[in-house]
Amino acid sequence: MNVDPGRQLRAIARLTVSIRLAVSALVLAAILLTAALSSLLWWRTAEATSRQLASTINEQIVAAVRKEVSAIVDEARAAHTAIRTLFLQNVLDTREADKREFVFLSQLQSQATISWVAFGWPDGSFFSAHKLGDRRLEMMEISLTDHAGQRRVDEYDVVPGDIEFANRRFEPTEFRVADRTWFKAGLAAEEPQWFRVMDHPTGERPSIAFAGPIDVYQERQGVLAIMIEYTRLARFLSQLEVGRTGTAFIIDDSGELVAAPDKDADELHPAKGDTKLLPLARLALAAAGDEGRKRASRSRLTSVGAAYEVALAPLPFHGWSLATVIPEAEFLGPVEATLRRLILGLAIGAVLAALASAMLARSVIAAPLSRVVGELRHVEAFALEQVRRHPSRLKEIASLSGAIAEMAAGLSAFRKFIPADLVRSLLRQGVEAKPGGSIQVLSVMFIDIAGFTGLSERLGDRVVPLLSRYLDLASEVIVANGGTIDKFIGDAVMAFWGAPQPQSDHALRCCRAALGCRRAIDASGLADDLGQPLQIRIGINSGRMLVGNIGSELRLNYTVIGDAVNVASRLEGANKSYGTQILIGEATERLARGAIITREIDSIAVYGREEGFSVYELIGLVGEDGIGNEPPAWVGSYAQGLAHYRARRFTAALADFEAVLSERGRDGPAELMRERCRKLSAAAPDDSWRPVAALTTK
Repeated sequence: MNVDPGRQLRAIARLTVSIRLAVSALVLAAILLTAALSSLLWWRTAEATSRQLASTINEQIVAAVRKEVSAIVDEARAAHTAIRTLFLQNVLDTREADKREFVFLSQLQSQATISWVAFGWPDGSFFSAHKLGDRRLEMMEISLTDHAGQRRVDEYDVVPGDIEFANRRFEPTEFRVADRTWFKAGLAAEEPQWFRVMDHPTGERPSIAFAGPIDVYQERQGVLAIMIEYTRLARFLSQLEVGRTGTAFIIDDSGELVAAPDKDADELHPAKGDTKLLPLARLALAAAGDEGRKRASRSRLTSVGAAYEVALAPLPFHGWSLATVIPEAEFLGPVEATLRRLILGLAIGAVLAALASAMLARSVIAAPLSRVVGELRHVEAFALEQVRRHPSRLKEIASLSGAIAEMAAGLSAFRKFIPADLVRSLLRQGVEAKPGGSIQVLSVMFIDIAGFTGLSERLGDRVVPLLSRYLDLASEVIVANGGTIDKFIGDAVMAFWGAPQPQSDHALRCCRAALGCRRAIDASGLADDLGQPLQIRIGINSGRMLVGNIGSELRLNYTVIGDAVNVASRLEGANKSYGTQILIGEATERLARGAIITREIDSIAVYGREEGFSVYELIGLVGEDGIGNEPPAWVGSYAQGLAHYRARRFTAALADFEAVLSERGRDGPAELMRERCRKLSAAAPDDSWRPVAALTTK
């Protein structure tokens, strides 16, 4: 088979026709690639800048909140220390109402974040100074009787630099300071501690309290508490700028909300801040875990299709964290809008540039291409000696012209090789047209027609159509399974697998091709002159063999040679002795084991070799050919008979082979082995007998 240059040249011609469009496409691709890279770089830079800006804003917010929380904590401690010192130095007695009121009010006014200054006695009495927003204060004293508690409340208006009495009222109360956790723990403690306080004489108001015992002359007088209501924190958070729609939350270690921004929150107005983004803050806090809450972290979360940047930072109060939630659209939205406008502008510019390049390509490339097409016509006609190079100022056309000239030179050199597919493969691999080869492990197959000599004598020249059809079918199957057809020798076909393209499964491919050839011949309806279906014999073997360019400098053949090749040829002929169609060597069986169904036929010594080797009949592929995943039962009977035969138990072997024939009706190997066993049973062999059959012919 000759190399078909027409098909190659038509493909190249189609390529040359599309070069004009390719130039425009390359220009367009270059512009778009540059634009994409530039846009990506700009986007990354803008995104990084925007995120850095958001990070800076967040750091400023964290710093402000940290400062405020620290101030609250410090103010509470300072107020507690100041009042405690007055008690300890006996400057102020816990029961001196006038002095006590003055001191408590002064601390309440001087510390902006403090909501309560309270004192409780072990007998259950309670006194406090309490802010009522920014413009009002109240003094509260609770005294207990045997039956009920009474609360006296004095309200004061805050005026610049002073306070004015407003009114007094008395009312019953069920508040018992001695029942409160903070009081009981503070009374039993040695030093002040922080507590979370929910209920007050005025009702439920979430707060924190710095409370501790007051001892005078080593006698415990009661518990002093400085309390800050969460509403003070909520009002502070409302003063922070967390983007246009972002927000900040203070959350405790259990995920409970401490404060959300609310500008109207105070001791009179409970916090009613917007908490729709609070679930994201809690989700980030839960994901951070215990270790993550000890350091600042950032995460990206989504909710209802929108992305948010959530930042967590620990605050200087045990268990509190600041969570800021900012929609990504706030700092990336302008960037994305600008990017869309940039991409649109670049796209329009790229299209205009592509149109201009197309017009230029038509005028500049058309003439040089026509000359290149003329050289393609020479190649198509296989007038390779007429192909010339055409220099061009256009690098691409000069390269194309050079490539065509080099292709012509390559085709001229490799016309020695057949078939064409093999030549193309060798050209792709850069194999030079000179003798040489290498030792590789490959698989080789021989096929021929049973009784072809007599058939050709009977048919004469009428055998040509039959032979051509048979060779076409075998060739199609071999090529379809990745094989390399080596040569046709009359009715024989030689093919191999694993070269020139490496194939790790060359043995399996070879076996699959053999079964495919058998099916194709059976399905074709080819018959001899007597009307009998055409029968083929196949021999397969694998092993180390020399593969490469074998021949002379004038004529080369890419083929395989070696002992493993000779064995495959002998196995093809051995089918005649055993009445089989496909015999494979033990190396092939080992390489394809697990994917094929076989039976060991015998141990044979081929012509020219003394040592024997196992030969197998290829039955089918696992899971195909209607066989299933396991060999038929008669294969086991044959294997058992072969084992008895080799162990000189000829009578037992005879019974097994009879069982095979009983099940299959006719079986060439079983019939042959049965006859051997009968002869050996009748005349026992001497000690030199070996269970190896010698093939006396090639």
